[in-house]
Amino acid sequence: MSDSERLVRFYEQAYAKAPADAAVYARWRALSAIGKADHVTALCARAHIRPTSTLEVGCGDGALLCELHRRGFGGRLSGVEISEAAVAIARGRDGVDAVELYDGESLPFGRREYDLGILSHVLEHVPDPTALLAEVARVCCAVLAEVPLEANLSARRSSKRAHSAEVGHLQGMDRATARRIIEDAGLSVVGELQDPLPLEVHRFFADTPSARMTATIKWAARTGVDRIAPPLARRLFTVHYAALCLPVE
Repeated sequence: MSDSERLVRFYEQAYAKAPADAAVYARWRALSAIGKADHVTALCARAHIRPTSTLEVGCGDGALLCELHRRGFGGRLSGVEISEAAVAIARGRDGVDAVELYDGESLPFGRREYDLGILSHVLEHVPDPTALLAEVARVCCAVLAEVPLEANLSARRSSKRAHSAEVGHLQGMDRATARRIIEDAGLSVVGELQDPLPLEVHRFFADTPSARMTATIKWAARTGVDRIAPPLARRLFTVHYAALCLPVE
């Protein structure tokens, strides 16, 4: 079985959950899309990029595209995805103009066909993130990539490693690795940010008062460290890292 076939099987199973579980994870993806959209709009605003066409590669169920539409951002909104189940959901989203099934490697578009390409929590799931990023850069004038930085002390715990494998992470990056992948793909970083995630995300799966209190304390501690010493935060725990990139030429 090829790497692409393994990825397809993994994500088809992920989107074929029982109805109750599917509803929970749909709410989780919608909540996560708010923070992802914050990162997209903030970095594009800093770089004065106002896309009239946006392509999300690995768009899943279309939650991020839908959130961008709600904000009136991105112009024509399109997505590609390797899971047929996810494509079917994303195609039904309000404001999403087109969603196509693709093979996970080659995009069926011409050079610089889109103003902005988005890879949000995709590169950590693929065996060759540099090749995929370069392919997105071929069809998009600018690319925004977001990944979790999991090369840290907290993520070394066996429970965290098991969870990372369970959700399909093949890459455990730090900031230097992420930037090297960007450079090797022929891109340069023009803006970046990191985020320890908001309280609502930390508390989403906390279903008891004790769990919610623990999640709140965890959020407060991580937010404080990240605000005071971002490099230390990256060494201690996982933060989400977003980078807006342009072709080197």
